[in-house]
Amino acid sequence: MSLRIKFNLVMLLTFAIGVGLAWFSSKTILEENAQMEVLQNADIMMEMAKSIRAYTVNEVKPIIEAGEHAEFIKQTVPAYAATTNFDSLRKRFPEYTYQEATVNPTNPVHRATDWERGIIDYFSSNPSVTEHSGIKETATGKLLYISHPFRLTNPACLACHSTPDAAPASMIELYGRENGFGWQLNSVIGAQIVYVPMSLPLQRAQGALNIFIVYLVGIFVFVWLLLNLLLHFVVIKPVKEVAEKADAISKGQIDVPEFEVKGKGEIATMAMSFNRMHRSLASAVRMIKQQRKQQATKRN
Repeated sequence: MSLRIKFNLVMLLTFAIGVGLAWFSSKTILEENAQMEVLQNADIMMEMAKSIRAYTVNEVKPIIEAGEHAEFIKQTVPAYAATTNFDSLRKRFPEYTYQEATVNPTNPVHRATDWERGIIDYFSSNPSVTEHSGIKETATGKLLYISHPFRLTNPACLACHSTPDAAPASMIELYGRENGFGWQLNSVIGAQIVYVPMSLPLQRAQGALNIFIVYLVGIFVFVWLLLNLLLHFVVIKPVKEVAEKADAISKGQIDVPEFEVKGKGEIATMAMSFNRMHRSLASAVRMIKQQRKQQATKRN
């Protein structure tokens, strides 16, 4: 097996191990980074929903209520304002889903599922926790989620949610007397939850990983070609020339030209040693020939 083949086999094995380690470590890091990025975006959307709710309560609702409308204006409901704006936002970011999950909502649309009630109970049991995130298994795949608690801290909300008798008649007419009452001040009544399919960060991580591997392979091919050129001109070519000259000398061609020495490396040292050996051998052959000639003359 030639030196070139051995060298390339070692290079190939090294590259395979290196790419495997790089792929494994990079995949883990990129998936974690992509997940953190998605959760950060979800947190921004969560804060946007909170801002819309606050704006509705502090700015929109007082103006509409000042108009003394006979009918109930659902645009004054913070949950309606937040979910409606988020639905509009989903036209641009359809992968994100926003849910205002409530244990006892006025609008049944916002009633919490069993799993969402688990999050609400978690916030109720941990009053100091203001954010909870994780991964949820669903029939369609894994979902990343981030959630914030709905804690009733504004006494004005009890005007609509304490008892049916205290609630506006227009609201009772629209939603009935069965839901959305009995709320307690400073209690956790629900949770804001933003969902994102796990496939999104995985796709982002896979795309970044593919680009990285392509660049890594490209760099390896470039280095491999460069090293092969270096191996050829610095090692294989000089050694091959020395071998050819040594083969010629072994067959009696003492007059072959000496090897041209370039540089001061190991190959140059080998060439100088070969030239000295060549000169010594040539000198020895000439002396033997001269002695034989002298002996032949004496006999004559």
